[in-house]
Amino acid sequence: QVQLVESGGGLVQAGGSLRLSCAASGRTFSIYTLGWFRQAPGKEREFLAAIDWIGSNTLYLDSVKGRFTISRDNRKNTGYLQMNNVKPEDTAVYYCAADGTLLSTTMRSGSAYDYWGQGTQVTVSS
Repeated sequence: QVQLVESGGGLVQAGGSLRLSCAASGRTFSIYTLGWFRQAPGKEREFLAAIDWIGSNTLYLDSVKGRFTISRDNRKNTGYLQMNNVKPEDTAVYYCAADGTLLSTTMRSGSAYDYWGQGTQVTVSS
């Protein structure tokens, strides 16, 4: 089993920055891909980014590419989502997810992940 705990959410003004963290524990050696998703009220869960846990390959949702950056620190078993130039439409609950599947375009789907964090709220004020 893998446990994931997100942190770093909060209230930020439009145009500001926020860094979300995802601390992994348990059988972390089984993680091959870490992903970030978000869900706004009344909307479907949306893929944002994913990263190869061992290497450095990444996937992004086109609309956040250039504003959001995914990274990970294997020594700390922690993944990150750096969010820059945030917009009110970025307001949502943000989730990290992990799986033992190698990174591929399939990992854009939330159903591909076995492990999920509890989520952290991000609210962007205009």
